[in-house]
Amino acid sequence: MLAFIRETGIEPKVVEYLKTPPLREELATLITRMGVGVRDVLRQKGTPYDALGLADPKWSDDQLLDFMMKHPVLINRPIVVTAKAVKLCRPSETVKEIL
Repeated sequence: MLAFIRETGIEPKVVEYLKTPPLREELATLITRMGVGVRDVLRQKGTPYDALGLADPKWSDDQLLDFMMKHPVLINRPIVVTAKAVKLCRPSETVKEIL
């Protein structure tokens, strides 16, 4: 995906979210701008999602955000921000929609 973005003449700013997770407010804003629910941004595979019981509907959006702050690996990625939109670009080809 990075190569594709660069081919359009844009140099992306890459945030390594495991090393530098977004602030809680920043993540909440990105999710709002994407127009999706917090659960839609939860990564399940290769994370403590199942061990934490996050599929249980008892968890509020605020609580899920707290889990993502404590365990950044739960944040699904890549989240791409452009002048047009913010989108979880999975699969990576979906980035074309917002460039």
